[in-house]
Parts: sequence; structure tokens; C-alpha cells
Amino acid sequence: MDNLLAGPPPTLLPDDAPAADAALARGADPAGVAAATPTHLAAWAALADAAFAAGDPVASYAYARVGYHRGLDALRRNGWKGFGPVPWSHEPNRGFLRALHALGRAAAAIGENDEAQRCATFLTDCDPAATAALATP
Repeated sequence: MDNLLAGPPPTLLPDDAPAADAALARGADPAGVAAATPTHLAAWAALADAAFAAGDPVASYAYARVGYHRGLDALRRNGWKGFGPVPWSHEPNRGFLRALHALGRAAAAIGENDEAQRCATFLTDCDPAATAALATP
């Protein structure tokens, strides 16, 4: 018998773009990776991170928003019902979690404080380990 109080099982996104992962790991331009594989969440997160580091929080927000929404679509296709764990320990989930973090960071930078707080809460709800891993010193 299942424990109904335990909550939903973790959602694990498939590793559906190993070539895109390898390209990013080799240092490929995330814009080229995103153009070649627009569903690859890590590419959108990398674009958001690069724009933020370059001092462009608006572009970072836009890239992160794309990664976030594509991530929500991917999560739903893989059984997520709008709540429940999305573990940081599962590598394919990290693109979505990084995009969510980047969206909150960029929202805070442009003064969209309600969105920043919503993203921070959502990230912790997905996996507190993601919040810890993505915390900036």
C-alpha cells in the first residue's frame, strides 16, 4: 500500500540532449546550442547567467523566462502535476532549476520583487539542495 501522505514522487526529466550537454561542457556558445536545440534548458540557463554576468538583467530575465517556461512544459510532460520534488541531484533537472534561479535573480535586479520571491519559494519547494547549490556568496 502506498503512503498517501508522502507526497508525489520526484519528477526526473530525461537526458534528451546529451550532444547539447557535451557542447556546453566543451565551452560552446550557449546561443548556438539554444539555436540548435531550443528545448535544451541548460542552454537557456547558461544564456541567462552570461547576460546577468555581463550586467544585462533584462536580457537575463528574458533568457531565464524561456528556460523556465520550456522547463514547466517538460516537467508536465514527465508527470509533474504542479507540485512535488524536482531533485537537483538528477542532472537533467538542473537546467530547469538554474533557469528558475536565474529568473528570480534577474527579477530582483529589475525590482520585480514579488516574482523574485515566488521564484525563490518555488526553487526551495522543488529541492532545498538546489537553493543551497545556487546560492551566491
